Amino acid sequence: MSTIIQFEGGTRSDRVFDQLEREIVSGEIPMGSRLGEEALAARFGVSRGPLREALRQLEGRSLVERTANAGARVVMLDVQDLIELYEVRESLEGLATRLAAERMTEAELEELRTLIKAQEELSDTAYSHGVGNDDFHFRIAAGSRSARLQKLLCGDLYSLIRLCRFRTWTIPGQRKSHRDHERIVEALCDRDAGLAEMLMRRHVATARERFLTAAPALADEKECLS
Repeated sequence: MSTIIQFEGGTRSDRVFDQLEREIVSGEIPMGSRLGEEALAARFGVSRGPLREALRQLEGRSLVERTANAGARVVMLDVQDLIELYEVRESLEGLATRLAAERMTEAELEELRTLIKAQEELSDTAYSHGVGNDDFHFRIAAGSRSARLQKLLCGDLYSLIRLCRFRTWTIPGQRKSHRDHERIVEALCDRDAGLAEMLMRRHVATARERFLTAAPALADEKECLS
């Protein structure tokens, strides 16, 4: 029998959402998995109402899909889906970085410096799992002061972006991004908006190229992002 998970703080639906999001992003719940309401409600010790609200939040984050006959399932992403996500990230995160160079406060920039120093000491795995204010990209998007960019990069697309990073982290070369982050922070601190944008776009584009190089092997093994 599954152990009922105990939570503290937040609404029941928010707590269920947080736990399921972590498990989907990390791959603990594999892509394509059916999310049966009865089993999940029993596992989390909640009624169907909060559970369905959590599933709606996951659907809004593009992590879950619903079909008339199959109910809720974890999204399946193929190589083309990932390429498109990288392309969107390159444009949106580049713009966010340009705006952040103009709008972040000195205190926020100092916090960003502290963050990347701390991340330098973390293991590769821990570094790749940063969430919210522990996430370099999240902080820059928030620092853009653009409500629409924040909605996309810190909200609507955020879980999908995290899933992308988590599942592609083992590709050769992907762990070399820390030096890119240092250069981006240097440009932000110099208030060089053009350089900051260029460095972020190049950072994401390079990650995409590494993924494209590895994609045929992943597809041949039928692993892709599963």
